Amino acid sequence: MSLHLETPLISSRPLSLASGQEVWLKLDALQPSGSFKLRGIGLACETFAAQGKRRFVSSSGGNAGIAVAYAGRCLGLPVTIVVPETTTERARNLIRQENAEVIVHGKAWHEANALALSLLGGDDAFIHPFDEPLLWQGHSSLIDEVAATGFRPDAVVVAVGGGGLFSGVCQGMARHGWDAVPVFAVETAGAASLAASMREKQRVALDSVNTFATSLAAKQVCQQAFELSQTRPVVSHVLSDGEALDACERFLSDHRILVEPACGAALALAYAPSDALKPYRKVLVVVCGGATATLDQIREWRAAS
Repeated sequence: MSLHLETPLISSRPLSLASGQEVWLKLDALQPSGSFKLRGIGLACETFAAQGKRRFVSSSGGNAGIAVAYAGRCLGLPVTIVVPETTTERARNLIRQENAEVIVHGKAWHEANALALSLLGGDDAFIHPFDEPLLWQGHSSLIDEVAATGFRPDAVVVAVGGGGLFSGVCQGMARHGWDAVPVFAVETAGAASLAASMREKQRVALDSVNTFATSLAAKQVCQQAFELSQTRPVVSHVLSDGEALDACERFLSDHRILVEPACGAALALAYAPSDALKPYRKVLVVVCGGATATLDQIREWRAAS
């Protein structure tokens, strides 16, 4: 039995009315850890546990750490998560709630990641938050569930940070013969590493990231994500933090589900489709979730944006 749940696929009347399209939502915000991350991370943790690993070590801005901690508790193995200083206190507490050790180190994720790697012992497994084939395989199950319902979208909208979800979604789409279906890859302006890479036609590392959508705050997408952006139909879309935050509040009102700004970015495009998205009648939006932001914090960020 998998650690993740099969999540609902629903038709969204509020988003459909707002966009003038037929918008469907894959509600991965309802995973036990609060985000899609549990799909791939659960598979990775189960695989490494079966290989005899005795501890999980990971680096995370929040949601990946929560998922690793949840998986470790379910599998009865200890977990150490290194988070950067930018990780919210709520995210740290949610990780601790799963009985995991939390170490705070560095001003950004790449610094936390370096420390996490230095902690590894022979019986430990390192769980990367996005650049790991097992993660992409696990995340691809999201598309398997959609395909099993008989629904085939004309376009898919997904938020992109490090590119793990994007890579998994593309993998699942390829498995079901959806190669011609475009993926709209949404980023916030302060962390648009995939957009920069697509523009330059080579993988680009940003000098810095500056976004309230902290789950998207990777300076560089994984190689797999970049290669997919060059070999299948992908449309890059970059929007503001304010648009992502507005979408979070609007989605809470419309569907009674609170998501992070990272997820709000994908929803923002669905609420106000770009000229590139408008021609597609049936649109699937991956509601990737995120458990690390409160409504009060979203409103604070919004006031500051």
